[in-house]
Amino acid sequence: MIGRLLQGVPRRGLAMLAALLAFLVVFPAFASGYLLSVGFLILYFAYVGQAWNIMMGFAGQLSLGHSLYVGLGAYAAAALYVHFGLSPWIGLAASIAVCALAGAAIGFLAFRFGVAGVYFAILTIAFAEFARIGFDHFAWVRGSSGLFLPVANYAENDLWNLRGSPRMFYFLMLGMTAGAFVLCHALLRSRMGYYWRAIRESPEAAQALGINLFRYKMIAVVLSAAMTSLAGVVFAFYYNNLFPEQIFHISRSIELILGPIIGGIGTLVGPLVGALLLTGLAEFMGELLLALGVDVPGVKQVFYGICLLLVVVFLPHGVWPPLARVLGLERKG
Repeated sequence: MIGRLLQGVPRRGLAMLAALLAFLVVFPAFASGYLLSVGFLILYFAYVGQAWNIMMGFAGQLSLGHSLYVGLGAYAAAALYVHFGLSPWIGLAASIAVCALAGAAIGFLAFRFGVAGVYFAILTIAFAEFARIGFDHFAWVRGSSGLFLPVANYAENDLWNLRGSPRMFYFLMLGMTAGAFVLCHALLRSRMGYYWRAIRESPEAAQALGINLFRYKMIAVVLSAAMTSLAGVVFAFYYNNLFPEQIFHISRSIELILGPIIGGIGTLVGPLVGALLLTGLAEFMGELLLALGVDVPGVKQVFYGICLLLVVVFLPHGVWPPLARVLGLERKG
């Protein structure tokens, strides 16, 4: 099975992936607290970008409301922990179930009634906005006042309850990102992955070949939603506070999907490259401006806009495809 997954992958690519993984593993040993938080954010956006990539990059279904699944996953696990003391890993089951149902509801409404393209994207935004307004008035999760998770201390790591140091969260996020990478690689090499790409390129041709469009679109949406819910759980227990206006807002959705767009939609490495460029360089620019005594509000948003503009104009397929050609890492077969 491993041999089949690695078929066609250049040895240079495997060596570079191994080197990158080794670097990420030893990174906390010499990183400051600030750099560790930046590393966590890069991995977080890489993971969520990989989850969104399944829906858009693989199956061609544009979601602009993916913050819905982050927020639902975060609130489900956090509320169960705050009110009943349940471990977030137990709450994760509820998070996955809620997000999978939400994704299934959106997918059913869209695919059963022929809602596609920009109208599907608008439908995803509508559900995220509905959740934002609803949770803003949902007293059980404190509404607009915010849901705050109790924090005893950061000295001892309690993985079962996700209480601990930023280092623990970094390694947890690293494991999730690596797992998502392997899963997406396996999906792309599977029959379903070929079906998804056929649907993405030409739904009419895929249907003519006998591919069940409704089934495989639904699988993509539900799987993407379920994976994103895990990121929501980690987000809640890392930041220890949740506000509907913050987590469900459309700006959060745009932030989540910029990584794979910049890196390369439909590629495996694209979400990681995009997250590194956007988050890493944006944080570096912010610190550099502060060191120079320049306080520019919204510098990150401006940087995101410039990156997106440059990619659209000069690299319409993202940063990774041409970079892979330069490095000789194009898949063979």
